[in-house]
Amino acid sequence: MVLVSTADRVLVVVGPTASGKSALAVSLCQRIGSAEVINADSMQLYRGMDVGTAKIDDAERQGVPHHLLDVLDVTDPATVAEFQRWARAAIADCHARGVTPVVVGGSSLYIRAVIDRLEFPGTAPAIRKRWQQRLAQEGPASLHSVLAARAPEAAASILPSNGRRIVRALEVIELTGEPFVATLPPYESVYDDVLMIGLDVPRDVLDERIAGRVDRMWSGGFVDEVRSLIPLGLRDGPTASRALGYRQILEFLDGAATEDDARAATTAGTRAFARRQDRLFRKDPRITWLAHDDPALVDAAEAVAVHP
Repeated sequence: MVLVSTADRVLVVVGPTASGKSALAVSLCQRIGSAEVINADSMQLYRGMDVGTAKIDDAERQGVPHHLLDVLDVTDPATVAEFQRWARAAIADCHARGVTPVVVGGSSLYIRAVIDRLEFPGTAPAIRKRWQQRLAQEGPASLHSVLAARAPEAAASILPSNGRRIVRALEVIELTGEPFVATLPPYESVYDDVLMIGLDVPRDVLDERIAGRVDRMWSGGFVDEVRSLIPLGLRDGPTASRALGYRQILEFLDGAATEDDARAATTAGTRAFARRQDRLFRKDPRITWLAHDDPALVDAAEAVAVHP
């Protein structure tokens, strides 16, 4: 089967953690014949964070080119605004070469940053640092009260416990002089031809798959991977140090938790994260959902991909 056109088409494969997105994307690229994967997983951007992010290895890629893997050091910050620029540049490069880009990821925000009309305010490190210092001194609840006084609508949509988002909102308000918008715009793509595929996994099955994945990560050297990244600055990485599993193992290595506690917390945190991923993706009416265990899954995905 041949694609109708690759001139402007963007394919997107989404779904919660452990749903099988990476494998499906590779199979889909092989069926298409002239397609390449663009990673939209924020933690797979980091070099050395392989086991804990279930990063697809060279053998699993089966010769399909992958973009935006291993582009950052663990000490580098990662912002969705920067990722948006990188991903759109990768898509433009694919289109210029007559190649179909297949964007793959589990974060609704990162996916939408790539394909939709999202604009991100700039940053002001000095302003952010000042609010971060207040966060450390006063706690998130106090800063949430400040935000509520300055931007009630934004405060209503940000949890009082989410210090990072509260700080960002206050930074944007001070930087721009405008109210911080905490809600996303309508589902409106910057590309004329976008087709989205979602992998549907029942919750109980997904919970089992996540538990199995965490087990494989541990047996595959996850703890040793974290140890190896500490001398490279993982603890000081503003983004990488907060990654699921990595944060829990750092606590174990620091003596703040047992290894069993870290492992259980990683499993529980990943399950909660996967539910949030799925909930957000379900709101997007453009996604065609396919059963993850359909024996003809690749055929079904190809049928969506070649839709006129």
